[in-house]
Amino acid sequence: MSQLDHIPERIAHLRSRIPPHVEIMAVSKGYSAEHIRVAYQAGIRHFGESRVQEASLKQSQVQDLDIIWHLIGHLQTNKVSAALSLFDWIDSVDSLKLAQLLHQRLLTSPRTPQLCLQMKLAPDPQKYGWTVPELLQTLPQLMPLTRLSIRGLMSILPLGLSDPQILSLFQKLPQLANHLRSINESYFDIQVLSMGMSGDYPLAIAAGANLIRLGRFLFADPLPTPD
Repeated sequence: MSQLDHIPERIAHLRSRIPPHVEIMAVSKGYSAEHIRVAYQAGIRHFGESRVQEASLKQSQVQDLDIIWHLIGHLQTNKVSAALSLFDWIDSVDSLKLAQLLHQRLLTSPRTPQLCLQMKLAPDPQKYGWTVPELLQTLPQLMPLTRLSIRGLMSILPLGLSDPQILSLFQKLPQLANHLRSINESYFDIQVLSMGMSGDYPLAIAAGANLIRLGRFLFADPLPTPD
């Protein structure tokens, strides 16, 4: 029995328990190309990486697979050009400065990745992202950046919250999406609400997530399959 046999079992178990409209992103950072292959064979198409260099190496190892690659980690400004060439989605657009640089580079880029704005729904010095007031204040500077293809919102919550706190915070993301659409629906064509990880994805789904990001839940060995 392969040490990776648990992966398709967990994916099948998860699929049976979540709504069909919820997409699973396998967070493959720190895991091997073989992990990616096994998850792909079990039906996963979205894979998330946090580092440009690690993603580039893995992509060269699984280039025969039709994978949708997401950058989910903080994007350093000196890695923007490389990220545009590697990723189909950049889920971690976490500041006006980064948005402006992406817009500038996209003016001459042959590829136009889909983007998510990374929101900080609760104070957390360990996380990047806009607070809701910060984002709303920067809209006059953001909306003229017409090369940006903003298709989603992403959030990661602080550790140590209770379930009611988690649910309450997650519920702010679809509310924000609706508000942004009401301001400019053609610019904020938000289709993706990316929230929820291995420890809190059921609450994220309850709050309206349609993309959940799972690494440890899918890949870690041993990890008992949840009931």
